[in-house]
Order: sequence, then structure tokens, then C-alpha cells
Amino acid sequence: MNNSYPQGAITSISGKAVVLSGNNIDTDRIIPARFLKCVSFDGLGAQVFADDRKEAGEHPFDKAENQGVNILFVNRNFGCGSSREHAPQALMRWGIRAVVAESFAEIFYGNCLALGIPCLIANQTTALQLQEEANQNPKPIFNLDIKTASVSAAGKSWNLELAGGSQQMLLSGRWDGTAQLIANNEALNKTASALPYLNNFQ
Repeated sequence: MNNSYPQGAITSISGKAVVLSGNNIDTDRIIPARFLKCVSFDGLGAQVFADDRKEAGEHPFDKAENQGVNILFVNRNFGCGSSREHAPQALMRWGIRAVVAESFAEIFYGNCLALGIPCLIANQTTALQLQEEANQNPKPIFNLDIKTASVSAAGKSWNLELAGGSQQMLLSGRWDGTAQLIANNEALNKTASALPYLNNFQ
């Protein structure tokens, strides 16, 4: 598992990819409800797809060749179901730094963006080509470019889709709400000092 989390502007991501085939993979499959009792997100990486990994034999996240990968290729409507933010938190703590899918559930997409995990859209043909490429042996290195919304590997290139607002947030680092607060600490303190209800209504 990769313990270095996204920070600042995100312009590109390079690494190997793991393929998780299937449509409508919901957040309860990504992280089962019993793990929502945790008081922090720290241990969620080890539990990502916990039930699927028990029931399906050798799950892609358990295969030796997929350990240390940081890009996830999936299919349609990924992250549907409940709005739990634990799902992208679990993926991030396992090591995923970008997801390419045919489509995403809207709330899951937003939760990923808030963590600095780009979610890019591929049409069905491209999605299948990327999955086939990722399953080659040895696994290729994919270079995902946020500015051009494209991905390349082994001399091949594919165009993807990334909403303009999300793209600018990633490229500028504005996706990181905590960093934005720290960077504007002086202005925040000035505003707070002018609020009557924070100053005994003086």
C-alpha cells in the first residue's frame, strides 16, 4: 500500500494499472458497511473490496503483479450506491491515485476529487483497450496527463474526458481544501476578527 497521499497541483500520474471489470460496482463493495465504524480512515486500505476478495477467489487487488499499482481501470457507473466517503478513502489508502472509467456516480466522483484522485472518463472502446493493455505481461507503465486529459503507454495514446472545472482544480491545487485554508490563513484570521459572534459581539 502507498502511504504518500496526494498534495498540491496534480498535473500527471504515472504507474501501472489494475483492472476491475464490471459495471455498477457500488461503494458497499468498495468498502463494506461494517468498516464504517472506524474512528479514522487509516486502516481502510487493507479492507478495500473485503467481501469480494473473500468470495471471488483471486481478486485483482490480491494478485502479486498488481501490488504497488496506482491507477485503476473500471467500467460503467463506478462508485454508485451510498455516498460514503470511506470508499475513495479506502482506494487511496490502498494506493490508487487515479481512476479511469466509462462513467462514475456523481457523489463518488466528487469525493475522489476532494482527495486529489482524478477520475477520467473513457468511451467503451477505449476502456476495453486500456484494460487489455493493462493486463499485458509484463505490465506497462501508463502516463496520465491531466492537462490534455489523455493517457499513454507502450507507444500508444488514448484520449479521455475530464470536466473543465475538475481539471482546473487539479492543475491549480484548488482541490485541496485544507491547503487552501492554510494558504489563506491571514485573510481568514482577519475575517474572523471582524465577526461579532466570535468577539463577544463587540
